Amino acid sequence: MASMNNLNAAVLYPQVTRLPGNGGVADTGLKPGEAPIKKGEFDQSLAKALDQASVQEVPKEIQLGQPLAGIKFSAHATQRLKERQIQFDPETLSRMNEALNKADAKGVQDTLMLTDKAALIVSVPNRTVITAMDRNHLSGNVFTNIDGAVII
Repeated sequence: MASMNNLNAAVLYPQVTRLPGNGGVADTGLKPGEAPIKKGEFDQSLAKALDQASVQEVPKEIQLGQPLAGIKFSAHATQRLKERQIQFDPETLSRMNEALNKADAKGVQDTLMLTDKAALIVSVPNRTVITAMDRNHLSGNVFTNIDGAVII
């Protein structure tokens, strides 16, 4: 029985004689003959790739983490607004703010807010837009985890 346990232990736990970082030579992940990456090469490559990428800027009206007319936009919502090229004018933002006040007065926690341009899921207590979708792509979608809807 003892030999069977030793056999199982040997199969399940292969014999390890040295762990990386414990006085031995750590595995660098390099293939034989491969040179280590010099410090700074990654940063240079990343900067070059970012320069070449065509990245759309966040609409000037909506900057991540900055409340606008009392409404914040999450990183996810900001990304969706960029991707879907949705922008709100000051009048719409004002109406959204009023709608949030009404939803809050009714005790709504998470609301679906429909504007003329977009559908937004908004956390009412945090006054934060969680995600956004343009009105042209609403057909067939199911919105969950909301307890209210506001049409503005």
